[in-house]
Amino acid sequence: MMSEDRHKKAVDELYHIANDIYTQIEKGKIPKMELPLRSKKNIQFAPRKGVWKYGNMKGVRSAKKLNGAYMLLRTMYMLEFIKDMIKENKSSTLREMYYISEGWDLAKFGSQDESNNLAEDLEIVTTCMREDFKLRPEEDGARIIGNLTLQETNRKGVKKKLNCRDDVGDSGYSVPYNVEEEKIKFLDTDAKFIIAIETGGMFDRLVENGFDEDYDAIVLHLKGQPARSTRRLMKRLNEEMGLPILVFTDCDPWSFRIFSSIAFGAIKTAHISEYLATPAAQYIGITTSDILNYDLPTDTLNSQDVKALKSELTDPRFKDRFWRDEIELMLKINKKAEQQALAKYGLGFVTDTYLPEKLAELGIAKK
Repeated sequence: MMSEDRHKKAVDELYHIANDIYTQIEKGKIPKMELPLRSKKNIQFAPRKGVWKYGNMKGVRSAKKLNGAYMLLRTMYMLEFIKDMIKENKSSTLREMYYISEGWDLAKFGSQDESNNLAEDLEIVTTCMREDFKLRPEEDGARIIGNLTLQETNRKGVKKKLNCRDDVGDSGYSVPYNVEEEKIKFLDTDAKFIIAIETGGMFDRLVENGFDEDYDAIVLHLKGQPARSTRRLMKRLNEEMGLPILVFTDCDPWSFRIFSSIAFGAIKTAHISEYLATPAAQYIGITTSDILNYDLPTDTLNSQDVKALKSELTDPRFKDRFWRDEIELMLKINKKAEQQALAKYGLGFVTDTYLPEKLAELGIAKK
């Protein structure tokens, strides 16, 4: 669907929300909106799409309570704000929208979390994405280095062809917030796989060591918990270019969640998992077993780490035996480790020994 069609659909869907609330008021009813509960208790596996989606558990936002009434008022203001942006062909960051609400009197948001959550609520109700609402995040997308040639349409509508190895500097190609086909087209690559890396230091290490050239790889920096544009780009590259996605992270509960958001879909964005998640993604990051097998330097788990690990044991996305064993082992040894712990054996160890051993298990060899 072209961007103009998606924006039109967004306006139509937003109109239906406003009209439904207005109709309830006109009939003398207390207005309300129904929304899926956004918790791990309400996610279920969708076999056809291979991702985790929201289930049937619903919550109600009603004007019966003062807080609910305020949120419905904010909803109406946001609907009008989005409609005007689309009409004027403007866009706003989520942060700008939060500050714009300062002029909405009683409808202003108390925090940016409130405005972000409402934007996500509108996605769920309309089945549109926030990009269709002309809303964009503050954070940058990933950076990429590798032999991938693409065509990007710039803000003036000019199509630019570039190679993510030859036409970029040491920091790589920076992924924009919109990575749909009208913005980015993939033209050519000889890469065998994408290695998605959690930390900037490890990204730079692989680039400096020439890993992308030695293994015909695309090296991608996730920047911690990956932005939606990053996850969407990986999914497109996997489906359209047939590139396997290999995820290389630290060994801690938060890094495990990075992988789960890429492969299974994040709880926060379960309503659009089919657009963002790549079920075929594989984990080659540091495991608890690696801590023992490679005798890696470690840190002791803190109370929040332990709480997160125990939560993951009840998370249906981590029900696989591999994940349960690794999480239980981490709790047992009470240790976690960073990617950079591999430097214990020298700056070349990660590309000369560790990753080659992991890749060999997947049948991927040096070119």
